[in-house]
Amino acid sequence: MREIWDVIVIGGGQAGLSSGYYLRKKGYQFIILESSNIAAGSWPNYYDSLQLFSPANFSSLPGMKFPGDLNHYPSKYEVIQYLTDYTQHFQLPVHIHKQVLSVEKNNNLFTVVTGTGETYHSKAIVNATGTFRSPYIPVIKGRELFNGRMLHSSQYRNPEPFINERIVVVGSGNSAVQIAIELSKVSKTTLAVRQPVRFQKQKVLGQDIHVWLKLSGFDQFPFWRLGKTAPKTKPVLDFGPYKEQMDKGKPDQVNMFTSFYRDGIIWPDGRKEQVDTVIFATGYKNHLSHLKTGAIDSTGEPIHVGGVSTSVPGLYYVGLEGQRSFASATLRGSGPDAKFVIRKLERYLKLYK
Repeated sequence: MREIWDVIVIGGGQAGLSSGYYLRKKGYQFIILESSNIAAGSWPNYYDSLQLFSPANFSSLPGMKFPGDLNHYPSKYEVIQYLTDYTQHFQLPVHIHKQVLSVEKNNNLFTVVTGTGETYHSKAIVNATGTFRSPYIPVIKGRELFNGRMLHSSQYRNPEPFINERIVVVGSGNSAVQIAIELSKVSKTTLAVRQPVRFQKQKVLGQDIHVWLKLSGFDQFPFWRLGKTAPKTKPVLDFGPYKEQMDKGKPDQVNMFTSFYRDGIIWPDGRKEQVDTVIFATGYKNHLSHLKTGAIDSTGEPIHVGGVSTSVPGLYYVGLEGQRSFASATLRGSGPDAKFVIRKLERYLKLYK
């Protein structure tokens, strides 16, 4: 007789682990399927110098405080260790090396097939893969002609391979600014932007900005209820002397180039410039092709409201960018979103037949 789980969670990063915490509290029979060799989401793949933009006091998953000084900004390595400890502490049933290839629903039962050939069955699904597994690079004229190095920020680790090069970093978000400033110390670096970088001081009146976001309720404000009118962009947190560095031209900030040519790029005024490397810090797109259940629209976006699928009963999401608030795709946002979704899932399972 085949085993039928109450819930299968797809993805063992912060969103999947937060979901597992609440599923464990509810007493459900569940498993977490993780494609890599560790339950740490995309954190092992980020650049070496990455630090959280929120202090440890605001960076915990449900049930377990982030260790150390509550006011320090954890490194990516500290986050990886924290997620590992979290998994062990709550004995979450993470199955590694289980990349999910397809999820289908028939007769109220989900069937999940993995790349290693296993087939699993469950009454409900929580998709917690987030958006960081599908890097986005925009299509720019002449890209195929460029002989230099072109990569996404997800492939960047540290400045060492780029010493004394001519670098252009594309983007105006936190990662773009942080990478460009780091590279400007060892190379001639330019930040190419469509809109000027907007800065927000990390500390206001002596307190981290996240203190004020929490007190005001803005950080968890349900922008998802506003639909298309919800704000789409966020300012860059001035974690270090970022604005000061950019005001000095290290790196400089210019309008986005219009096209590539063989040896470099062409700026809006028609000027050609030889470039060694172009790094796109242009974000990520949802990668949900494994959902074969009518869960996504023609553009590949999930059809949902606040993480609850509106086209496939029993399917839920945690970890989507902007799912319920600005914090949804962060450590601090995973817990509240998971709690909300598992409460909805609980109601569904009570009606399950």
